[in-house]
Amino acid sequence: MDAVRIESVTKLYAGAGRPALDGLDLAVQRGEVFGFLGPNGAGKTTTIKMILGFFAPTSGSVRVLDGDPQDPATRRRIGYMPEVANYYGYLSACELLAFYGRLCGMAPEAIRRRSGELLELVGLQDAGKKPLRLFSKGMMQRAGIAQALLHDPELLILDEPLTGLDPLARIQLRDIIVMLRKQGRTVFFSSHELSEAELICDRIGILKDGRLCCCGGIAEVAGDGAGNLERIFLRHIQEAKG
Repeated sequence: MDAVRIESVTKLYAGAGRPALDGLDLAVQRGEVFGFLGPNGAGKTTTIKMILGFFAPTSGSVRVLDGDPQDPATRRRIGYMPEVANYYGYLSACELLAFYGRLCGMAPEAIRRRSGELLELVGLQDAGKKPLRLFSKGMMQRAGIAQALLHDPELLILDEPLTGLDPLARIQLRDIIVMLRKQGRTVFFSSHELSEAELICDRIGILKDGRLCCCGGIAEVAGDGAGNLERIFLRHIQEAKG
């Protein structure tokens, strides 16, 4: 059973000249790290929002963890970190996690225990009581990762998770993703950081104008290996224009 299955999905926005998604077919396997790549405007954010159940497709079907993504029972099994999170600046990291933990229906003791574990995991153990308005961009990204992992989700969706992270934080996030894969979790992330995707992904999908240009393992997409992922990405995007 796939963690995510998208079949013949089209998404039309009122007034748009073309569909945001145009007959998209995509399957993300359970327990894999899947990189969702594409230029700005390709339809990555629209796809993520449908996986999260924020809205339904115009046509086609989306199944997540064998359920309807708009069903609260399905949503509770998903963790999500947006590219830009507008958290309340007066909250501390501990208070932020307590807030989200209550939204998820977690018990107070479970929230305290899990928060301590996650703040240490993302390197914020010494800043847990510091107001978020004083956090740097990289620290906010770390807090967002902790928030997404708080309720121990089966599927983790990360939208541009490496933005604003320094080299050490990138390595730490990479290690966290590898750890989650070893635990049998599924990680789906969109990124412009192609070199990072090349390091940690089991498979990638490249999206252009709402359609999947290619999808497969790194070795499969690269063919004979003549070139890195950035050059392969560029080739597929250029071919899709033709």
